[in-house]
Formats: sequence, structure tokens, C-alpha cells
Amino acid sequence: MPRAELDVAVVGSGFAGSILARTLVRQGLRVALLERDHHPRFALGESSTPLANFCLERLARRYRLPDLHRLAAWGRWMAAYPEVRRGLKRGFTFYSHRPETPFSPGEHNRNRLLVAASPEDELADSHWLRADVDAFLARRAVEEGVELREGFEVEELSAAKGGFDVVASGGETVTARFVVDATGPRGVVGTAVGAGRCEPPARFCSRLVYGHFSGVGVFDAGKSFEPGPYPDERAAVHHLLAEGWMYVLRFDHDCTSAGLVLDGDADVEGPPETVWWWVVDRYPSLARQFAGVATLRQLAAIEPIQYRRRRAAAAAEGKAWALLPHAFAFFDPMFSTGIAWSLLGVERLAGAFETLTADPDGGELARRFAAYDRLLRREAAQIERLIHGAGLARRDPRLFAAQSFLYFAAASYEELRQRLGDDPAAAADRGFLGAGEPGWESLFEEAVSRLAGLARCDGPVRDRLAAGFAHWVRRSIEPWNLIGLADPARHNLYPVDLAVLRDRCRRLDLSPEELDMRLPRLRGGRARSNGH
Repeated sequence: MPRAELDVAVVGSGFAGSILARTLVRQGLRVALLERDHHPRFALGESSTPLANFCLERLARRYRLPDLHRLAAWGRWMAAYPEVRRGLKRGFTFYSHRPETPFSPGEHNRNRLLVAASPEDELADSHWLRADVDAFLARRAVEEGVELREGFEVEELSAAKGGFDVVASGGETVTARFVVDATGPRGVVGTAVGAGRCEPPARFCSRLVYGHFSGVGVFDAGKSFEPGPYPDERAAVHHLLAEGWMYVLRFDHDCTSAGLVLDGDADVEGPPETVWWWVVDRYPSLARQFAGVATLRQLAAIEPIQYRRRRAAAAAEGKAWALLPHAFAFFDPMFSTGIAWSLLGVERLAGAFETLTADPDGGELARRFAAYDRLLRREAAQIERLIHGAGLARRDPRLFAAQSFLYFAAASYEELRQRLGDDPAAAADRGFLGAGEPGWESLFEEAVSRLAGLARCDGPVRDRLAAGFAHWVRRSIEPWNLIGLADPARHNLYPVDLAVLRDRCRRLDLSPEELDMRLPRLRGGRARSNGH
């Protein structure tokens, strides 16, 4: 059996694995990417966010990877790599539906919520066509010295002298001092190293039916909606349904990624295509939008979609293993947390491996891996709280909007702290969405508790408690609310409003004058000044 001696074996060559491998080669390490498939190959996890983009920009600066900076904004991406397909994402759109009833936004957009993530197309986020993006980044890794082994399906991982033997199904063996799992729930690394599984992984259970389509129409074409801060469908679109919810992500060519996230107890059974059309046909506005579409990728299902490991990393006796976030846990695609969390994991592990230069025995790396493990577990718990609360609130648009403001307040505060603060690199040490910060963790958990209590009420009592929940959220997020969330005068339409930011900038310990000086950073000016 052929063997190879490596410093790091990264199992999985999706975007996160390939970027991590490149950062490690930049550090002088011998790295291989072990991929069971061949590029290009399909993958889910397609919607980026500002937190993900800022992380790409930091990685680009630190490890001299200018292509990552170009992928961090839709305009730069289009100019540099138009052949790598993507979609324009200006924000988050939510529609609340009732079965057998055409969609109506309702008075003051009660059933429609738009939250902008960027002020213009040039600076916008992107939906990633993962087949293109992953293949592009894997090629870049190879060009920079990473060894890519496609068709390498890991069958066994065992301890070896000074590291691990990674054995493929065909018998090929790779020996590496360190192993990183950059795959997903079925990766063998977590099982082999004793990472364990949490059962159940979450307080809720759901399944996913998904596909790619061409010919998808404009949602409720011909209806007159109050103008929003961006075109409604240039976003991560969420349709909130009785059975669960649907995401719709448009790419810039004639391709739309769509998926149904169905509650575990949703009363609909059958093969994926049967389930898909039964649900879609229950909602007249969705049925019109998807009438006559062609399926570009056969509808498929994942059941259940939730999983969580007990441990995320460990290091001892000069060898170590780690799981990137989506090899560790996943709960739901709501709020597009996946790409940002994955890249944050890449940034942390890349920084941990830097310590080997001064400490080749790995003592400091072991400490950093232990900290990574603790933080990932807290972040998984925080994301679970957020998604659980969203599920409890989903059938009432008043409650759902209020619950979503917890996410948008936490995310936007961190985005602005990173972009406008003096030490954006410190973001890698802070917990995602406030994880590790007792105030944020208790806030997310109290929201779950309040919403669970509301679910046991009805009639006037429920209406009173629902109004109270919205008031509680508005009051609770106030110290971090830099973008004017929970303002009834907005009619559920939230643009990027610099006047609001200027009025509240002291919450970032900035004066209005200091804010004015730093505003070019919101356009990525810091990165451009470094030659990218």
C-alpha cells in the first residue's frame, strides 16, 4: 500500500477544507486534502453573510490569499471571477403563509419582513454555487502546494507513531501528525477519535427536501408590495409555512436552489418529489412561482438534518485532531449561519497551527485546540437556542419577527464592531452570535422559555403575551441595536441606515466624528489599502 508522510491531513475539500489547507501550506506545513468525490460535485450550504465576508477578508490579508478578498463581495467577485457562478444576496426576506390562501403582506407588512445586509449590489453578499466555488478553491489549493487526492473515501483512521494513519477504502494509506475533519455528519474522523454524538442533538427535529430548478418565476408576480430596501428576491428568501419553512436562493444564471425544511412531525410522507409538490401546492403563491419549472438536480431528502458531536478537538503527545464546525454540529439553514461559522472555525484552526513555529512540540497548539473545543460547544448551543426559538415562533409573524431581531442584533453588532473597531482580528476569539457571553446566552435561552410558554396559551391571553414578547425583545436588544430593529414605524422594512448608526455609534465607543472617519471601512477600505 502506498504511504505518504504529512503534517496535516484535511478530510474533505469543500470551501472550508480547501481554505484551511491553503493557510497551512502558507505556514510551511505539508498538507493533503482527502476528497471522496471528484470536483465539481454538488454541495449544500450556499448563502453567505457579512460575517462570513469579513472572515474571508481577514484570511486574505493574513495568509496572502487575494482571491478570498475578491470572493467577499458580489461586485468584486463578478469583476474577478465571473465564471465562478454565484447569486446576488442583498439581505434576508421572510414571508408568512397560511395554507390554501394566496400570500398577502398584510397591514404594515405584518406577513413580510426584509432586513438588508448591504446598501448596494457592489458590496453585497453572495449565494455560492458550491460546485463552482468548491472546485475553484480546491484548484487554488493545488496550485499553492496542497496535495489533493480525489476518490479517497476514508474507511478507517487509527493512531500511529506520532500521528494518525488515514486509510482509504481502496487500501491507500496517508500518515499525518494532525487530522482535520472538514466533511459533515457522516465523516469517519469524529467516530474514530471518540468525538461521540449528542442524542438527541437538539430540542427539535426536522428533515430537508431540496433541489435545484430552472424557470422559477417571480414570487407573487403582479402584486404591488410596499417598496423595500432591496428587491425582495435578491436575498435569502424564507417562506414560513405550517409544516416548516422553505428557502429560495437565486443564482445569477437560470438556477434556483430551494429546499423544504419540514418539522419532524409534519404529516406528509412519500418520496422527495411527492413531498415537495404536496407542500408547494398547498400554498397558491408558491404553486404559481414554481409552476412549469424544470428540475436541474433530482429532488433529494436528508432525514434528520440535526446532529451534534460531544467534542470538537483534542491534542496530546504531539498529535491532534479537530472538527470544523459542520463536522461538529448542524441544526437548520435558517438565518444562513453555516458559511460564517465554518470560516470562523478555519480562522481559529489556522491561528492555532501558527503556534507550531515557536513551539514545535505542540504544547501551545494543544491549549488552543482545547479552547477551540470549548468555544465550538458553546456556539452550537447558542445556534440551537436561536433555531429552536425561531421554530416556536414560526407560525405567528409577530413572534417570528421579534425572535429574528435577536439574530440580527447580535450579527449586526458584531459586523460593525469588526468593521469599525480597532482590532478586527480579535473577532476570531469571540463567540459566534454572542456564545460565551452570559448576557447573550441567557437572552437566547429566555426567548425559548417565553415562546414555549406562549405555545401553551390561546385567545386574548396569548395576544397579550405575544405583545409582551415583542416589547421584551425590543428592550433586551437595545444595548446592541445599532441598525434600528424593532421599530414599528419601519413597517418590517429595515434598510442599511447610516443615520441610525451615527445616532447610536457611542454603543461602539465611537464618537460621531470617529464614525465618519471610519465609514470607508464599510466598503472594505481597510482591505483595499493592503493591496488586495
